[in-house]
Amino acid sequence: MFRKSPPPPSVSLQNVDEVEKVFKRFDANGDGKISSTELRDVLGALGSDTSPEEIHRMMSEIDTDGDGFIDLKEFAEFHKSNGTGNTKAEDELKELKDAFNLYDKDKNGLISAKELYTVLKRLGEKCSLQDCSRMINSVDVDGDGHVNFEEFKLMMTNGKAPSR
Repeated sequence: MFRKSPPPPSVSLQNVDEVEKVFKRFDANGDGKISSTELRDVLGALGSDTSPEEIHRMMSEIDTDGDGFIDLKEFAEFHKSNGTGNTKAEDELKELKDAFNLYDKDKNGLISAKELYTVLKRLGEKCSLQDCSRMINSVDVDGDGHVNFEEFKLMMTNGKAPSR
């Protein structure tokens, strides 16, 4: 008898919720689709200096139905199969490193409460510097008042190393 191979990896329910949350962050006007302007604005708020050509390339890659917008299904598909050829663990680690670097404004390898506050404010989050200090302290394993990459990785993977 032949064994059925396991189904291809897909976005789990938890990931679907996370993807939808991120999608809504990009979809500034709430119309259910991401325009090139919304994509540019969010990337800019995150500190990315993305050229109009790069925005166009990204839109073309993700907008599979060619309507000029990215809907939730296209956004989820893009996140499910990013086509890098890397293993899932390598992709997860790179994503974590990219996210860490986004917060680590002074590039010293540590995220301070002030750096966290700056990024969250740019993203429109309503929080105080004190809230950010509490967040930092809740994951600051070595007690130095900052979050290093290992602490960040633990926090973002709920205490588990990225899957292999």
